[in-house]
Amino acid sequence: MPKQNKDKDIYHGFEQGPIRPPSEAHSLLVRVTRNCPWNRCTFCHVYKESRFSVRSESHVIEDIEGIHRHVDTLRGLADESGSILRRDISAAVQDLAPHEQDLFSVALNWYAGGMSSIFLQDANSLIIKPDSLIRILDHLRRRFPWVERITSYARAHTVARISDDHLREMRVAGLNRLHMGLESGADSVLQMVCKGVDKQTQVKAGRKVKKAGIELSEYVMPGLGGKALWREHALETADALNQIDPDFIRLRSLAIPQGIPLAEDQRSGRFVKLGDTDTVREIRLFVATLDGITSMIASDHILNLFAEVEGRLPEAKAGILALLDRFLNLPDEERCRFQVGRRMGLFTRLEDMQRPKRRTKVDAFCTQHGITPDNVDHMIAQMMTRFI
Repeated sequence: MPKQNKDKDIYHGFEQGPIRPPSEAHSLLVRVTRNCPWNRCTFCHVYKESRFSVRSESHVIEDIEGIHRHVDTLRGLADESGSILRRDISAAVQDLAPHEQDLFSVALNWYAGGMSSIFLQDANSLIIKPDSLIRILDHLRRRFPWVERITSYARAHTVARISDDHLREMRVAGLNRLHMGLESGADSVLQMVCKGVDKQTQVKAGRKVKKAGIELSEYVMPGLGGKALWREHALETADALNQIDPDFIRLRSLAIPQGIPLAEDQRSGRFVKLGDTDTVREIRLFVATLDGITSMIASDHILNLFAEVEGRLPEAKAGILALLDRFLNLPDEERCRFQVGRRMGLFTRLEDMQRPKRRTKVDAFCTQHGITPDNVDHMIAQMMTRFI
């Protein structure tokens, strides 16, 4: 829980939040806010029981200064190729105070990752005052002028209220990509999961980001409509994205761990989760309905059944649909085998089922745990909660 009131202006050291997009794995994480200002989505397990707060701008600047100080040290230790001897790293660390050692470790990890990108945390950095965010962006650019990308999560509800001028100023200051959780374009689904935004606002926000010249990643959650609303979810989500034309459409299939509100809806029968095969049918309808856009579809998470659902529209559309049809036309036993192998990390592509050693391991796992086409969706649901 962040410090409140009497010591709110005391700097307690460098901070990092709990999550970032997979595409930001090598980014420097700079925490601007703590937790999520909405924090009511029934499908989300992050930030629960945590209070939202905005970090002091001066504290964020201190974080940046600390990283800059240690990056300067690392660059001074590097040879012409950028390599640093392990003994030189150990010598640089040994006289540092414990909190400085932690900060040095963050700088070292970023250095090892190439120092090309920065991600602003936590769930909705754009909720802070625009002038403050612009000053933070300006400072990042001054300290790390070589950085190619500065990105952040943002809520559509927040972005829709930011002026076009401020969004353009953020882009000029260095903010060149936003990750936004569309999840669904269907108002019935958005209301059901307490998303706190409607389709019209999602479209407005996405188009404002594009107008400002900022790259946009929109996240879609296959399965979020459940059995009752799957068709509406697919069609309305595609329609929203057709109006936005984001740079990236990233798929994050629904998983329901214990402890989130949607789990209680599932237990009570108010929400009936789709199995993998029905989710593939939903994704097929969704992709088939995408039209007139040039987005890159990405399926870069183990929660998704297919890593192969990837490519730039419209060229990739036919291939993606053909892949989904291949899976749907498989015998039940083969679909079951692929579902399990994918979540075990042994299969990435359908062709991987032709690898005898991997196939044997999957079959042995299914036999050991009694997994069959009749119960595979239940077993997969349990496996998927490990990846959240």
